[in-house]
Amino acid sequence: MQSILMCRSMFKRLYIFVMLLICLPVWAGKPYTLVLDAGHGGKDPGAVGRFSQEKDLNLKLALKVGEQINARYPDVQVVYTRSSDVFVPLQTRADIANKNNADLFFSIHTNSAESRTASGVETFILGTEKMEKNLDVAMRENAVMKLEADYKTTYMGFDPNSIDSYIMFELMQNSYMDQSLQFATQVQQRFVDHLNRDDRGVRQAAFWVLLKTACPSVLFEMGFISNPDEERFLNQDASIAQMANAIVNAFGAYTHKQAVRKETLAIDTTATVKVDTTAKSKADTAAITPANTLPQPTANASAKATYYAVQICASKVPLAANDERLKGQVCDTIHAGEWIKYYTATDTDRAKVAEALPKLRELFPDCWIIKFIK
Repeated sequence: MQSILMCRSMFKRLYIFVMLLICLPVWAGKPYTLVLDAGHGGKDPGAVGRFSQEKDLNLKLALKVGEQINARYPDVQVVYTRSSDVFVPLQTRADIANKNNADLFFSIHTNSAESRTASGVETFILGTEKMEKNLDVAMRENAVMKLEADYKTTYMGFDPNSIDSYIMFELMQNSYMDQSLQFATQVQQRFVDHLNRDDRGVRQAAFWVLLKTACPSVLFEMGFISNPDEERFLNQDASIAQMANAIVNAFGAYTHKQAVRKETLAIDTTATVKVDTTAKSKADTAAITPANTLPQPTANASAKATYYAVQICASKVPLAANDERLKGQVCDTIHAGEWIKYYTATDTDRAKVAEALPKLRELFPDCWIIKFIK
């Protein structure tokens, strides 16, 4: 009888454990949403090789990445901007990400160059660093908007062929640069280190589709369709599977680091931190330079306290206190390389900062808590 009771007890506990696992995704709230964007499509072939078109390669890789994500991360919601050979405007691609409250936007493309020997992979995040060097790539990818009727109205007068139009990218608010850089670096490293692809680096460029997505966003160029050797490689099913696996591994590493990073990122504000700026640098480091704008503790904090705050956004240009991008928040600032990062809700009591976080996330969905050591 005692053994029967023990078995029943064990079965009951096992049943509760299984039910917890089943219910966990529901209790955990919103699922993680990954938007996969296969560049070009339909009437827009993208770059054209000797026997293949970019739009087809992009779609093959996007679908394979989604397939592997579904198999390895069933709790992740995968959304495609297109799953067939159809034309999707640039703004619509960004709208799809925003309407689905995307946590990450990954745009897949294939490169092209006049030189048939150009080769390798490169990964882009939004930005204007060395804009002239990457302007040809941005102009080529943005040019698809000219296939749309009345595109100047849709894109607010933006001309993809005019250098003057790209000045607007200097004025952007980008609270997602850190996360975008982390994922871009993970992707680039896996293609270079694990697939032995030529390394063209992680770069910044002025892509419209990255500007308009309200989440960390990355555009990836998988190789050169203009290079005969790379075109053959990119058209092999085995290559598509290998590349998809590299991207999914990068996604796993990125989301793990994000989970740890968003809990608490300690910054020692008493010294400058040097950064490895090569393509293989650690994505979760940041250059912190002492400045007069260093956030000071509130009245509840002592002069040399450890304290906390919520980072809400970052900008390359100083923002006025009444700037609409700060949405009425009173902010402290600190310089991180070229960026000025804006913080609010500063306090030595982390619980008080955590209490303020939900309301701030209604205004700034990607904000998180930072720990300062001063």
